[in-house]
Amino acid sequence: MSLQKAFVAIIIMALVTYIPRVMPLAIFRKEIKSKYIKSFLQYVPYAVLGALTFPDIFYSTGNLITAICGTIVALILSYKEKSLVVVAIGAILTVYITGLMIL
Repeated sequence: MSLQKAFVAIIIMALVTYIPRVMPLAIFRKEIKSKYIKSFLQYVPYAVLGALTFPDIFYSTGNLITAICGTIVALILSYKEKSLVVVAIGAILTVYITGLMIL
């Protein structure tokens, strides 16, 4: 690949990543007044984070049973409003102990 083609490719990639970031600012210059849209946009980051991480939970340990047990413990601890450290340690210990029992 020549230097000119590489430069053109870099410019195109920069535009492709820059345009989606600028579009909301260009389209929505006024403050959003609809309570429905505001409440919808408030939950979008959580939904995206969940959609990105949840499928990988089941492949994280190499064993579906240990992953499910760790997920259940993490969900229970987070539902009881424990700190992030407690939730993480609880899930890790559950996966470790479940893995030992399966072997």
